[in-house]
Amino acid sequence: MEKQVETKRIWIFLAIAIGIAWIVALVIYFTGGLVNSPVIGGGFTLATLLLATGYMWAPTLANIFTRLITKEGWKDLFLRPRLKQGWKYWLIAWIGTPALMLGGGIIYYVFFPQYFDASLSYVSEILRMAAVSAGGLPSLDINPWTYLLLQTGIGILISPFINLIFVFGEEFGWRAYLVRKLLPLGGRKALIITGLIWGIWHAPIIAMGHNFGFDYPGYPWLGILAMTWFCITSGIFAGWMALKAQSVWPAVIFHGILNGVAGVALMTTIGQPNPLFGPASVGVVSGIGFLLAAIAILIGWKDVSRETIPAVVAGEPEAIQ
Repeated sequence: MEKQVETKRIWIFLAIAIGIAWIVALVIYFTGGLVNSPVIGGGFTLATLLLATGYMWAPTLANIFTRLITKEGWKDLFLRPRLKQGWKYWLIAWIGTPALMLGGGIIYYVFFPQYFDASLSYVSEILRMAAVSAGGLPSLDINPWTYLLLQTGIGILISPFINLIFVFGEEFGWRAYLVRKLLPLGGRKALIITGLIWGIWHAPIIAMGHNFGFDYPGYPWLGILAMTWFCITSGIFAGWMALKAQSVWPAVIFHGILNGVAGVALMTTIGQPNPLFGPASVGVVSGIGFLLAAIAILIGWKDVSRETIPAVVAGEPEAIQ
């Protein structure tokens, strides 16, 4: 079933998704930014609360309000799991995401071996402090690599559940709504444009030091460009899984794992590397795993100019080609 691009709905969605997020960013900026935000209790800052609620949930609010404003209705929300037809994309999300992150990290250290800390001094210090706090318990005297691998494995298993409520706020907007509205342009264009917008949407918080900090050449513009590049490449991966599974949940799993284990790479680092390159997955070099996946997806995408748009009527929706 072919459709025309629903330009009005797309613009309304973007105005709401970007407008709400950037207004929240202004509030964060005028209350101390990400670095000097006031603590509101439980160790959480005002900025953390606003990011997790107002900012990350802006795309979902845009999805909802756009449907209300334009009387689009509530069919085909992309919320059904559809495990029978899409289980392999759930599996790809759960296994492929950390694999691409690991691959990118390995590539980064091939290019920048001077920043690789084989002794895991940061992890060793964590274990030492934990042992001191626990009265020198011998159970805490474990190999740093064993500890790191265990923590990473646990993170991969549980981070989609822990981060669910937060990352859903983004994915229900970008992957469940926008990318599908752009499909009449062709699959490749829909995935790339969605990733581009997703990256630009991050601009205010990147300027406030999110992901890359402040101490890098070309701050903040190169940081915004690096984040946009990462959002394009990883967004192609996330969007492809959601479209193939005809469900938002593989993208939610991807995003939950991405956020949940992103800090692991920093635990293997020594010195002061340029954050634009890595070792975190948002770096241009350490994100090569997602770039390679994106290239493979774009090359392998079929019938790019006349995509089949999923539509829920009686029975199962039509399949993405």
